[in-house]
Amino acid sequence: MSVMEQPTLSVGLRVRVKPSTIMYHHPDHRNQPFDIQGLEGEIIAILSDWQGRPISPNYPCQVRFSPKFIAHLHPDELEVISDPPR
Repeated sequence: MSVMEQPTLSVGLRVRVKPSTIMYHHPDHRNQPFDIQGLEGEIIAILSDWQGRPISPNYPCQVRFSPKFIAHLHPDELEVISDPPR
């Protein structure tokens, strides 16, 4: 997908993890490698500032996959699967 085809990521979008991504903080698999490829969640924040000062985080998209599992991901790791509810 080219840059022109990639929709702008915003809070509330449903997304899916594209590449194989290993996490060690999944609540059901704590301290064990867990691949979240294909897992679906909702963007709950796009981080761009901290205490009013601009920042440039490496993984700016905060995605909630379940009430207990939230991860920070890069926009290139996500694909949009649906628009936010209106």
